[in-house]
Amino acid sequence: MKNKVRLLLASGIASLALMSPAIADQMLRISYTDDPKSADVQMTTDYYTLPLNVYDRLIEAETTGPGTSALVPGLAESWEVSDDGLVYTFHLRQGVKFHDGAELTADDVVYTFDRMLNPETRALGTDILNFVAGAQDRLDGKADTVTGLNAIDKYTVQLTLSQPYAAFLALMASPQASIYNRAFTEAAGDQFGLTPETTNGTGPFILQSYELNDSQMLVANKDYFRGAPKLDRILIRVISDSETLRLLFETDEIDVFDMDYASSQTPYFYASDTWKDQIRSGPRVGMYYYHINQAIKPFDDVRVRKAFQMAINREQILEKNFYGKGQLENGVMPRGLSCYEPATPIEYNPAKAKELLAEAGYPDGVEITLAQVSSWSSKWSDMNQIIQAQAAEAGFTVKIKTMDEAAYFAQRKAGAIDAYTQSWSADFNDPDNFFYTFFSEPGTKVRAFNNMDQEVFDGIEKARSMTDPEARCALYRELGERIVQTDAAWVPLFSLDHSYVVQPRVKNFVVPWNGWSDMNYYKMEIAE
Repeated sequence: MKNKVRLLLASGIASLALMSPAIADQMLRISYTDDPKSADVQMTTDYYTLPLNVYDRLIEAETTGPGTSALVPGLAESWEVSDDGLVYTFHLRQGVKFHDGAELTADDVVYTFDRMLNPETRALGTDILNFVAGAQDRLDGKADTVTGLNAIDKYTVQLTLSQPYAAFLALMASPQASIYNRAFTEAAGDQFGLTPETTNGTGPFILQSYELNDSQMLVANKDYFRGAPKLDRILIRVISDSETLRLLFETDEIDVFDMDYASSQTPYFYASDTWKDQIRSGPRVGMYYYHINQAIKPFDDVRVRKAFQMAINREQILEKNFYGKGQLENGVMPRGLSCYEPATPIEYNPAKAKELLAEAGYPDGVEITLAQVSSWSSKWSDMNQIIQAQAAEAGFTVKIKTMDEAAYFAQRKAGAIDAYTQSWSADFNDPDNFFYTFFSEPGTKVRAFNNMDQEVFDGIEKARSMTDPEARCALYRELGERIVQTDAAWVPLFSLDHSYVVQPRVKNFVVPWNGWSDMNYYKMEIAE
């Protein structure tokens, strides 16, 4: 069976490769800095270019504008949610074909999610199914099936939750929810996604070749259920050096230059008469922030936390480290996220910060420690050095502690880190992705914020199950004000723009709503 499946797919790919020269010219050339190692999205949480183009999901998050998206039908042409918010019924499109010619059925959907929860798979990203009834028992090896996953008929699948979860549809549009074919994936076993012969989806592109640490080639799926893509091929090259990437772009070897992979080149392109009009930019739905551990003195005092907020000149960091390409953020939700509205601004006021330290019992200032990891990007150490200088004016003596990654995570887990800076980008378009991650009772403990505010805990849990969108958004905004202004539980810094430079021949290039480097290329085209 395994060999038969491989031959079927290989022959399909071969026929697609034998295109006329004119058609073959419709090739988009892109890059990324590291090899994804696999096209199996259940085995990665970092690289989504292959999954977003090779597979489809029941629902898709379609970019509707800069930093905005809407949930639209994908493999499911329609769906209903029960009045109690527990039962999700998805009606599949009929006649959708996998790349090997097999038709998509409800059984494939059930299999995909069961595979993710099967402990033998050791899948990543299983949290998208946390609310499905029986998911935890399956993940723990206590059950052989998932009670909340059921194929009602050939084209109807039903997912039953253990409790209402308002963000569930948004999760079904995430890359991790990509749908696989049961027969093919079972036959491929642990080799699924590692080679073209062991990769199979319903998406607009087919994986034709995979040279580890070098390149991948995708070819158009001419039988795609939405219609064939305008591109015939996508060449993805692995290029780790930013200067090499720029040279390849300027010599017309690459069609899309992602500034996320080479931020040092940003000033050059924005100042270039040749390229500045070819820049496409959109907001990254994410945030840079400073973590504050309330379990460690002096941050156990809200006045010290407030002083730390006021001691940081966020605009200066944005300008100096990121060329000013972004926007200051003042809450828990970044621009572009569902429910976002501008929050109360955080004041930069070193003099007031010094007064707050004196009120807290530190008239001569106070010492704090910022943690950083030696193997991480230099941008984190650069930011810490700027903060070190800025905070001194407000009375903070800032020590910077560098450690290896293992020690960092161990100390963070133990709650032994004063403060650190990091960033978070939206995995799915819902406030729960930020509020629950950082400020729920388990989230604030595991990330060592220790913002033990029961009102916040209760509000986050309530919001997760609310069915009134407007009331839910209003609650999140109230919670955000409490967390940032009342509790001073973290220091939101800024969200960045995500900018690309594209060759003039590239048409219909749209920066994805979330600002990821990974995107679906179905609607893009090349005009020679």
